[in-house]
Amino acid sequence: MAGEKVVLGLSGGVDSAVAALRLLQAGYEVTALYLDVGLGGAEAASENACRLGLAFQVAQVGDELERHVCQPFYEGYLAGRTPIPCAQCNPTVKFPALLRLADQMGAQYVATGHYARVGQGRDGGAVLLRGPEGNDQSYMLARLGRDTLARALFPLGGTPKTAVRREAELAGLPSAHRPDSMEICFIPDQDYAAWLDRRGGTPPPGNFVDRAGNVLGTHKGYHHYTLGQRRGLGVPSTGRLFVTAIRPERNEVVLSHGEGLEAQVVECAQLNWLGDTPLDGPRPVSVRLRHSRAAQAAQLIPLEGDRVRLCMGRPARAPTPGQLAVFYEDDLVLGSGWIL
Repeated sequence: MAGEKVVLGLSGGVDSAVAALRLLQAGYEVTALYLDVGLGGAEAASENACRLGLAFQVAQVGDELERHVCQPFYEGYLAGRTPIPCAQCNPTVKFPALLRLADQMGAQYVATGHYARVGQGRDGGAVLLRGPEGNDQSYMLARLGRDTLARALFPLGGTPKTAVRREAELAGLPSAHRPDSMEICFIPDQDYAAWLDRRGGTPPPGNFVDRAGNVLGTHKGYHHYTLGQRRGLGVPSTGRLFVTAIRPERNEVVLSHGEGLEAQVVECAQLNWLGDTPLDGPRPVSVRLRHSRAAQAAQLIPLEGDRVRLCMGRPARAPTPGQLAVFYEDDLVLGSGWIL
């Protein structure tokens, strides 16, 4: 769309740089926006913008990130959950910041370097579709609203990551060979437990117990663990031990040899429905229960009070409170809910 304005979220990485390149090639007038969380990084984004000849702005979003992502992340771990910050950030920090600037500039669209697609549903509204197999990021976008999707462009669409890097190299982009960014932007060393400890108020050491309550050892604080974890436990055993439950009220971490980790039924709350037909009865879906997990077949059943139940086709391993369940119908993202 020649001459149409778009605000692009630009980092120092290769994905957003190639997204910018494709928008320029399509004739858009692109303004790049770097979202500064207070940890630096704007220089690499500015370098990409300079190479592409983009107008470049920086938005300070540290306060919004603290309110909508960091504090809930902290509170979630202290409640024994395993939060997923990127899925929280997209609808509450990243896209609102892009849309604010777009509205100020009179731009219809915002764009990012996510590997996902926007399509048109049977009801005429925007729908979210999977990206390419292997680096699909629709999971992380499943909390966006359809009104946001109607203004979103994902120029990388269904392109494999290897092709994106080749494109960046051919264009001489400085980010062509930069490693991918880390998942949690506000914890650069990825030591989330140390980050939680620095905020204070984290739980003290307590007991590892078996499912019958027998003490097996001492844990470092239950915020160091998540369901299904088997590494770093430090408890001698004749077989592999896994974290099977976290009991904040008793400061206990339950270990087993795998018993109790699988669930045939998973319940979720705070549904964000993105489908182009209403959820008015049971529906067969495929579901991802973590970003890293492959989709599994399930029956999605609406419940009262903004909740749904997933009856899994085969037992799901370690469905974890605080993680996101994302429901699919073929390539269409039907919606998501937080695992209880």
